[in-house]
Amino acid sequence: MRKDQNDDLATALPSSLTVDLHLPEPVHEAPEDEAMVALDRIAAHPAVGPTAPTMSIEIVTSAVPTNAEPADETETPVEIVPLPEHPEPPAAAEVVPKKAAKPLKPGRKPRPEGSWPTFVYGATLHLVNLGDSRTVRARKALDARIAQPFGDGPRFVPVLSRKGGVGKTTITTLLGMALADVRADRVLAIDANPDRGTLADRVTKQTRSTVRDVVLHAPDLGGFDELSSHLSRDITGLDVAASDSDPLLAEAFDEDGYNVVADVVAPHYGVVVTDSGTGVVHSVMRATLQRADAVVVVSGGSIDEARLASETLTWLEANNYGALVANAVVALNASTQGTDLDKLHDIEEHFRSRVRAVVRIPYDPELAAGSIVRFEALRPFTRASARELAAVVVDGLGDRA
Repeated sequence: MRKDQNDDLATALPSSLTVDLHLPEPVHEAPEDEAMVALDRIAAHPAVGPTAPTMSIEIVTSAVPTNAEPADETETPVEIVPLPEHPEPPAAAEVVPKKAAKPLKPGRKPRPEGSWPTFVYGATLHLVNLGDSRTVRARKALDARIAQPFGDGPRFVPVLSRKGGVGKTTITTLLGMALADVRADRVLAIDANPDRGTLADRVTKQTRSTVRDVVLHAPDLGGFDELSSHLSRDITGLDVAASDSDPLLAEAFDEDGYNVVADVVAPHYGVVVTDSGTGVVHSVMRATLQRADAVVVVSGGSIDEARLASETLTWLEANNYGALVANAVVALNASTQGTDLDKLHDIEEHFRSRVRAVVRIPYDPELAAGSIVRFEALRPFTRASARELAAVVVDGLGDRA
């Protein structure tokens, strides 16, 4: 067919069969300073057969103002990291249950502890068992004293001092942690200081509740789960009931309030340690002493601080608490600012003549900061002193008369 015939045929076709074909406009590549390439995430779809995953590229064009300097391509956004909070105690799910020990065969002694007995035990293929080392035996004996059970209700132990700054709250914390770290029952420390106590600052806070909240919600605290929501717990197992940060509200925590808290916690705890205020005539002091099974009197290492602690014992004797004085333990804090190292022995001997026992607590940088106390981070001698204090206190908490 000739070309002129083709033209006549195209002209004769009706308009409904006419096809308009529009070619795309030429695509001009955007300059580098006007385009930004963004890579979408690759969809994590399982590949079917030999098909490979695909990647889509999106060209995002942004207008650049005239006379503006080009953006620095190496600049990356800065991520602001928040300040860390206090470390939280490990979750229960992270605690791996210990594997139950195999029962011993008749006539066999348990595996020894201590470097030399363990070496001999392994070298002789378990044929020679020297028993625990002297250090291990002493540690287990101290654990047994601290863990002594009580079968007739909880024991209340107030910590007293007529002078601030001698480490009364620190001693309360150490005593509570040493007890809770070993004992099978629960241990609670109550901040009954009517002048803005700081006991709750020595452990990781887990609640904003205070002893005042325990008093207000006492009718609803039938079980331990309800009560524990108002307490903070240290990694050693010590529970702490905080005082109010407002001194006026803390002052309102009186004898009646303490008795309410004591009645609520009594069914759930084996030992209750109370951080008392410096005012021995405050009404809350009367309630703590009436419930006390033993007292711990804190003294600093100076002559003046020891004199005030001795006057505290005299006041107790004069107010019909002579039995508590005879059973008292003096915690001699040798890290106070005015400590007289040359007089510490004389101070200690003076208190030994008046009370049942005296335990010296040394200086420790972990305690000097006055913040959260990590019992496992204490120096070995400091931790041993705290454990000795706990054992001596428990020795005086036997069966009630």
